[in-house]
Amino acid sequence: MGMSAGGRQGGPKSEINITPLVDVVLVLLIIFMVVTPMMQSGKPVDLPKATRVEGEAQKDPLVLSVTPDRKVFVESDAYPDEAALKARLQAELSRQPGRRVLLKADQSLACGDVRKVIQMARAAGVERVAFGVESLEPQ
Repeated sequence: MGMSAGGRQGGPKSEINITPLVDVVLVLLIIFMVVTPMMQSGKPVDLPKATRVEGEAQKDPLVLSVTPDRKVFVESDAYPDEAALKARLQAELSRQPGRRVLLKADQSLACGDVRKVIQMARAAGVERVAFGVESLEPQ
């Protein structure tokens, strides 16, 4: 006989069935692969490189993104005019006073374009703006 169901000789077998374990692990892997890209906040932009990068002081900053075509986004919502952007920033700051603002600007933008967004944020009441950069790995 090739299979034993326990019985009088040794009692129940305590072997682990690997197939359900592998199934669960594969399902979890697929879920994480699908969900991870959705967790990135803001619009994807090509960030400038920096040799010295400070650690994050706050876990959930408000992300301002400026794309190469000079469109401004708060998280993933586009704001074409200054009044709508100012209203959104004021609403976010009234909900969470002192919330950190992270500016992710594409590296192809001119300094004037980035400065204009910073001035709009300051007009809305933002005290400090942090810049999003990619760290250069030492070679």
